[in-house]
Amino acid sequence: MMNDPDSFKGFENRPVAMNSNNNLLSIEEHMYILDDVKKPNVFHNMFPYKEIPKIPFNDRIVPHNMPKDIWITDTTFRDGQQSRAPYSTEQIVHIYDELHRLGGPNGMIRASEFFLYSKKDRDAVCKCLERGYQYPEVTSWIRAKEEDYQLVKELGLKETGILVSCSDYHIFMKLKMTRRQAMDHYLTIVRECLEEGISPRCHLEDITRADIYGYVVPFCLELMKLQEEYGIPIKVRACDTLGLGVNYPGAVIPRSVPGIIYALHTHAGVPNEQIEWHGHNDFYKAVVNASTAWLYGSCGVNCSLFGIGERTGNTPLEAMVFEYAQFKGSLNGMDTTAITDLAEYYQKEIGYQIPPMTPFVGRNFNVTRAGIHADGLLKNEEIYNIFDTAKYLKRPPVAAVSNTSGLAGIALWINAHYGLIGEHALDKRDPLVAQIKARVDREYADGRVTVMTDEEMTEMTEAECKALGIPLPQPGGTAST
Repeated sequence: MMNDPDSFKGFENRPVAMNSNNNLLSIEEHMYILDDVKKPNVFHNMFPYKEIPKIPFNDRIVPHNMPKDIWITDTTFRDGQQSRAPYSTEQIVHIYDELHRLGGPNGMIRASEFFLYSKKDRDAVCKCLERGYQYPEVTSWIRAKEEDYQLVKELGLKETGILVSCSDYHIFMKLKMTRRQAMDHYLTIVRECLEEGISPRCHLEDITRADIYGYVVPFCLELMKLQEEYGIPIKVRACDTLGLGVNYPGAVIPRSVPGIIYALHTHAGVPNEQIEWHGHNDFYKAVVNASTAWLYGSCGVNCSLFGIGERTGNTPLEAMVFEYAQFKGSLNGMDTTAITDLAEYYQKEIGYQIPPMTPFVGRNFNVTRAGIHADGLLKNEEIYNIFDTAKYLKRPPVAAVSNTSGLAGIALWINAHYGLIGEHALDKRDPLVAQIKARVDREYADGRVTVMTDEEMTEMTEAECKALGIPLPQPGGTAST
């Protein structure tokens, strides 16, 4: 607001009230009315298509507002299914079961959304509903079209997402509407859902290129009026469709994630528990933007397993499991071993190859190739491991053996492969380790350039145990005599 006497006109009769969030007297700043512009505002000053997008700042800071309860929602079967071969019905049901297990008894994975367009998807919805789980709640996603709404009605779902694109890129250029026409169209479908007792979840597509105070806030104010009229919750999902959101304090909206969440909660009056963030990873910010949404007042963050989604993908669900633990100091009942089981299922049963360096689930996420790191892990795995990955992910730290692994790397490989722990674990001075290292060194002296496979290492271990006259390593026992 400008420091101009005229800028205070209209405030004289507005009530002064105590703000329960900061315990300060405050006054309603403004009545946000739809700015029904004649020409689209596409923010070409920030998004000049022939240049890289720009991140301007105005240093307007909004306060942290972390809700007491935060949670995850899932889009594996919706956005996650837009970028890969469709799942079979059986695969969907198995993954849904594992999401239920991962979310734990407190329902930390609050909901999962489904397409309804194919018979396969509708069959999967029915089978998942038959499971009878409270969480994840089975919800749907539809376009703001009458024929889509009928699908929700036929299946008897209690909640559905509705695509309500909010940037002028979509309203003017894709839908060929004005802001007023788009708002009226969306509100008609929302009202139809409410008439049937269905709770709408409004997906504000492309919010990071939208006019927040000229369209988004006025639209959400209308949604809150409908909520009051019908007594049915209306959720609002802020969709960073192109991954343009930033977490930097003082960045200008619509790029500012803190600014968007603040506007939805403080100025549009959307309760924290009815705000979700849905991000994409085009600029490598999916995880940090989802975390920022939690920090500034969104109870929900919408994710897909392993980040699988449109283009560069969505916020990885498994990442937000561990973000939650870091924020709240506990897992609140989540069973993180389901993450490893899901990763193995995707690779072995579905045939999806997870990139090897993917945190928490990639083949190499806690594998070391450096001898100096292996030496540290042998002495105390806390030195080079992020946390007790054996406990939480059933994956102890391991070594990949190459020409740089040294004695320590080979000892670490043997201990991990044969389950030797504590006093039974080998150290790098063991004769078996020295013999295997000599064989590995000969491989690379002869020109080898690839990492040793587990099969090759197993064969070498068996051969050298036989040569030394000792039994193969066994869990709970030692290799050398």
